[in-house]
Amino acid sequence: MQIFKPFRFIPKKRIEKQATSILQQMQQTPSYELKFPLDASRVAEFLGLDVVWDSIPNDEKGMIAARILPLEKLIEINELIPELKGGFGESTIAHEIGHWVLHIDQNTVENCLSTDINIVKVDPLLCRNEVNLSGIEWQAQYFATCLLMPRFKLKEICYNRNLQQWRELYSIAEEFGVTISNLVHRLKDLEWIELKENSRKIEIRK
Repeated sequence: MQIFKPFRFIPKKRIEKQATSILQQMQQTPSYELKFPLDASRVAEFLGLDVVWDSIPNDEKGMIAARILPLEKLIEINELIPELKGGFGESTIAHEIGHWVLHIDQNTVENCLSTDINIVKVDPLLCRNEVNLSGIEWQAQYFATCLLMPRFKLKEICYNRNLQQWRELYSIAEEFGVTISNLVHRLKDLEWIELKENSRKIEIRK
């Protein structure tokens, strides 16, 4: 039984659309009104996932930041990594939600749960602290940035703000509860700003 979908290319627009769709569904549900900084745990709850902070031991490949256990519908965040507290933690939870949405066959999960779960064994999907993201890790991370900083909210918060000023960018990052590098990367990806290599000078592109 295949719980994890085979890797496939997913366009950025489709990933962003899926993240935005979840936020719109939450907005239409009275008890899940959207507030920013976004509490990614509430998004997980909305999707039927539990989130726990727990000790995750290293394996032969090293430190594990988080993991998702599909049949338990559970996201585990490693409490042994202090860097995951705060904005990094929200980003990590949002990243795991990305795996749930993009890479896990939820119909198969439901089929397994409706039968005898004891005869099905599925290894957790592990995520590590890696600088260079590729494949499904990149897709999950892009989903996370779209979820935490949706385009419609960025337009609202950035309106009439001077995006060429670093002080302003730090203020916006705080409003979203993300790191400054996450915000800058998102704005560059949207082609709203440009930051040349080895330079702190910000150019406006929009």
